[in-house]
Amino acid sequence: MWNKPSDAQLAKLPAFYSSEEVPLKDKVIGMHFFIGGCDWYVTEYSPEEKCFFGFAILNGDLDNAEWGYFSLEELSSLKVSFVEVDRDLHFTPCKAIEIEKICEAQGWERKEKEYGVASV
Repeated sequence: MWNKPSDAQLAKLPAFYSSEEVPLKDKVIGMHFFIGGCDWYVTEYSPEEKCFFGFAILNGDLDNAEWGYFSLEELSSLKVSFVEVDRDLHFTPCKAIEIEKICEAQGWERKEKEYGVASV
């Protein structure tokens, strides 16, 4: 994995189930990983399990994109040819509804006056 997050960076992410009561639209996306047409948006992390909860879009398939769990180890081991999963170093944490791809996959309309615009 390129730009693998440090333990200190991972420790800043909310723990599993800590945002359970927060509506999906308002969940804060703290990290973004990508490779090719695949994106993983992280909302929570468990250091014991080394696992994330967040939103995954695989191969640009917005119809089958979903909220769920994915492991740091699995992301770290993924490669396409010689290209590895990368962490987006320019990603600014924001609410899920501020990310265009998540809105499109979830069928949400973004309220541009209420929320900023993120197109990652």
